[in-house]
Amino acid sequence: MNALPQTIDGIPWRRLTTAYGRGTDIPRLIQTGQFRELADLIEHQSTLWQVTPWVLLILLRELPKREPDKVTSEEINLYLAVASSITADYYEAGPPAGTMNELLDEQYLWPENEEEDELLWEEEEPPSYEPQPFFSYYYYSHSLLKEAEPVFLSIMNDSGRLAPAIQELLLLLRGEK
Repeated sequence: MNALPQTIDGIPWRRLTTAYGRGTDIPRLIQTGQFRELADLIEHQSTLWQVTPWVLLILLRELPKREPDKVTSEEINLYLAVASSITADYYEAGPPAGTMNELLDEQYLWPENEEEDELLWEEEEPPSYEPQPFFSYYYYSHSLLKEAEPVFLSIMNDSGRLAPAIQELLLLLRGEK
């Protein structure tokens, strides 16, 4: 996944959806470490949203650079919420066609003009929520979390306070829970 956008600015957040609208506020929430608010936007009632894999991409790229004692339970809970939403149906179905970057193709992005949002939600399936891209949000979110397992293990070994939550996360990622 090295060819993915390298910075938070490389992702068209305002053209991606969350549980409560567009992802316009995501960069600010990431930069200020508001993990509880982020979790509410990227996962809601076991549903992952268009922004979910992109939020994980940015957060998980930075996670290994941080001291384990600076990682908060709210951040681990964000990863737990996403992992809890990914059932065997999603990650055992096989890889989606294409790449994660293709989820940023124009056909899946929401229009620049937000006035059209209501009309898109009234459609049976907006283009970004057709089966293939929708499955991809789960598939790539799971893949990113799986790639971060060594980082989670390292944090768990260095931080007793986060160990129970990280153990639960690892069990979910391994399909053992």
